[in-house]
Amino acid sequence: MKKTISILAAMGLCASAMLGSVMTANAEEEQVYRIGICQLAEHVALDQAYEGFVDGLAEAGYVDGENIVIDYQNAQGDQSNCPTIATKLVNDQCDLILAIATPAAQACANATEEIPILVTAVTDPAESGLVADNQAPGANISGTSDLTPVREQLELMMQLLPDTESIAILYCSSEMNSQIQAELAMEAAEELGIETMEATVSSSNEIQQVVQNLIGKVDAIYAPTDNMIAAGMQTVSLVANPAGLPIICGEEGMVENGGLATNGINYYNLGKQTAAMAVQILTGEADTATMPIEYLEDVDTVINAATVEELGIEVPEELQQYVVDFEAEAAAE
Repeated sequence: MKKTISILAAMGLCASAMLGSVMTANAEEEQVYRIGICQLAEHVALDQAYEGFVDGLAEAGYVDGENIVIDYQNAQGDQSNCPTIATKLVNDQCDLILAIATPAAQACANATEEIPILVTAVTDPAESGLVADNQAPGANISGTSDLTPVREQLELMMQLLPDTESIAILYCSSEMNSQIQAELAMEAAEELGIETMEATVSSSNEIQQVVQNLIGKVDAIYAPTDNMIAAGMQTVSLVANPAGLPIICGEEGMVENGGLATNGINYYNLGKQTAAMAVQILTGEADTATMPIEYLEDVDTVINAATVEELGIEVPEELQQYVVDFEAEAAAE
């Protein structure tokens, strides 16, 4: 009798263990991560970063509506909306937050020191006060930088516009990332023997007037990866191009909306690179405190065919391969 009881007890323990294992496995299979996204504005570069992030997660097996839930929030270009969005994402107890652009990243950083935050489309996270050091962030924030090759962009300008002697650097005065790029542009321009002047705006309503004031004062405009200018690029080009004032841009989306050319990073690829970092965090393979800020090494040279024609520019033979007919591409789609 005792032997029978012992056998039954052992069987019961085994069954309990097996049931526990099944329940644990099911729990792991059913785990759904909540990912909050705070995007500063709606324009090509930031939209591509978001799309690349979502696609990168999906390729790694993290699909929205299946094993992750993405809460996407867009501040529509109004920085004052970012803290509200950040607070919402924290209150909703997201497992990870993606902040797209510097003001969005700063708002999320102020909202939590606990939830892992990845940033993207941020020029210099350390200079912007987001991390202690770009190589060793030290806390709950890491991500990818969209630092552009400013000097190479100005060198491209000189290839296309060899007679350029002066440029205006057009950017929003309240964007830290733009201030950093403006300083880099002034340093590079000085080395290239180009005179510079700053043309800043504080709101999108000022863009048209500021650009009009540049006509006849400079030979070209340099517009870095500034969110306000990127969102208002059609306004910039509609004023500058008819006046024969070429615009060298920080990224392809700005070129597509009327700029002349860029040597810029691919924001879709930047988003995918950020997604790879997110997967490492979700799986516990990495921690933001020790994840260095990552950069894209490759850049794309893009020249707008329609703008070339409007400005009457002769593109050198070695750059012909980079001329893009955006209108034809749009029609083909």
